[in-house]
Amino acid sequence: MAIHHLLSLTDLSRQEIEALFELTSLLKKRKVRVSQPLAGKTLGLVFQKPSVRTRLSFEIGMYQLGGQCAYLGPEDLGQGQRESAKDMARVLSRYVNGIAARTFAHRDVVELAQWATVPVINGLSDTHHPCQALADLFTILEHFGSLKSLKVAYVGDGNNVCHSLMHGCALLGVPLAVATPRQFPPEPAVVEEARLAAKRSGGALTVATDPKAAVAGASVIYTDVWVSMGQQRPKAQLKAFGPFQVNKTLTALADTRHVVMHCLPAHRGVEITDDVLDSPHSVVYDQAENRLHIQKAILLWLLRGARAK
Repeated sequence: MAIHHLLSLTDLSRQEIEALFELTSLLKKRKVRVSQPLAGKTLGLVFQKPSVRTRLSFEIGMYQLGGQCAYLGPEDLGQGQRESAKDMARVLSRYVNGIAARTFAHRDVVELAQWATVPVINGLSDTHHPCQALADLFTILEHFGSLKSLKVAYVGDGNNVCHSLMHGCALLGVPLAVATPRQFPPEPAVVEEARLAAKRSGGALTVATDPKAAVAGASVIYTDVWVSMGQQRPKAQLKAFGPFQVNKTLTALADTRHVVMHCLPAHRGVEITDDVLDSPHSVVYDQAENRLHIQKAILLWLLRGARAK
């Protein structure tokens, strides 16, 4: 294996992502004839934040592959106050075959990976959401049959989902237009990483503040919540997001065959309207389902004999 941890999509090459997509497609179509390939293996779930899709997709994925999960939630972890990430990583490495972490600070999952002797998967941090972006890009590929000649538009908060989508599109050569309020852009370091990757892959990345320009002619319109879990923003700040709502007026600027994406949970009537989220253009539930399939591929790839250095 070329990697042992998946902390951000920069841990993967274009070829590795494409290989994961191939495996995901085979798993989803049940064309991989393996009998409980992860039998006897256990995945530790270290979750500082509660979760629905991330937890279920890992737990069900491990079960379907013959393994099992051991869940440690916020009440068990004490938000890092009971035990250091270093000690937890060392102890869990003696119990489990892999760790999936859902943390507030990205440094926490990085520290787990630094001290773990088993693969660590970032199930979400405040900076990156790689499993989500892989499921998103697989969903786009599944819907259009190819990632070529597509324009993806992301509108809203320059958050962890935005960061991972930038990395994924850049690695795969997919043009991406990001539009965020001036006060809430993606992190400059992530933008620079993505621009360099896009230059190598033949893709393109634009980051601006005009949602209409970003969506114009787009094949994919993607949005996320304006206030992520654990964040607090005054109502005065949220006013800046008003023009970024994904509604019928905004989507009318996109390609007629466009799809609308949201990683869920959605605040209906806030960042996206009901008539868009529930429209025939919406593929949000395909995205949610594909979290299971992509994570099964990741689990097979990392846990079937792979070990961290």
